Amino acid sequence: MGKILVTGATGNVGRHVVSQLGEAGLEVRALVRDPERSRLPVETVRGDLTAAETLEPALRDVESVFLLWPGFTTGNAADMVTVIAKHARRVVFLSANVADEPETHYHEIERLIRHSGLGWTFLRPGGFAANTLGWAGQIRQGVVRWPFGQASRSLIHEKDIAAVAAHVLTSAGHNGAAYVLTGPEQLTQAEQVRLIGEVIGREVRWEEQPAEEARERLMAAWGDPAFVDGALTTWERFVTHPEQVTDTVRRLLGRPALTFRQWARDHAADFS
Repeated sequence: MGKILVTGATGNVGRHVVSQLGEAGLEVRALVRDPERSRLPVETVRGDLTAAETLEPALRDVESVFLLWPGFTTGNAADMVTVIAKHARRVVFLSANVADEPETHYHEIERLIRHSGLGWTFLRPGGFAANTLGWAGQIRQGVVRWPFGQASRSLIHEKDIAAVAAHVLTSAGHNGAAYVLTGPEQLTQAEQVRLIGEVIGREVRWEEQPAEEARERLMAAWGDPAFVDGALTTWERFVTHPEQVTDTVRRLLGRPALTFRQWARDHAADFS
């Protein structure tokens, strides 16, 4: 098996992809912006997906790419896909479960990859359990003030996304597949907060926040009106139409997806 390039290698998912592939004894190269600070147990090379010309050295002798696109716009994604297709044979793209939603940068990057000549697999996770780390400061105070407490999600552990990515990168039969990945259960946002409190041994209550107030706060944090409005619309929809649960993790890995409680145990120190 040829060398695998992992982008986003220091992020929530990428670092687990790197470690799982490395532990399997595979040739792994990590694309990072600062190799000196990355401290990864594999070969690292400096590069930036938003500057396609920096990818040439990273792609030398690479057969497969795990691709995680940074940001909320396509930017120079067309140039990036062209450079990858010039060197590699296949790409596993960490997309999102937005097939039925209005056009996003994920749709455009998927289109670019489909027409690139690369073999491809798209991983389309729903909500990331790791996104609840944004509540950490409030959880330490005992109250989470956020909108749409009854929005029901099937949040997925980043380790499961990474495990699926590693499996797809190292086994046959996945070209042209688009896998929707979720956790094994539906929990409302208020239930997620309560469960985190149980795991860390602290009572934490939910306080409903008006959507417009939340929008102001999210705009200050994210800065992209379309992304903020899309998130709020999605959370509101999940109140009456809960996020789907799939068995994709079980089918691909031969074990159940990790629960949100397990994720909370793994991250208990982040909330304490």
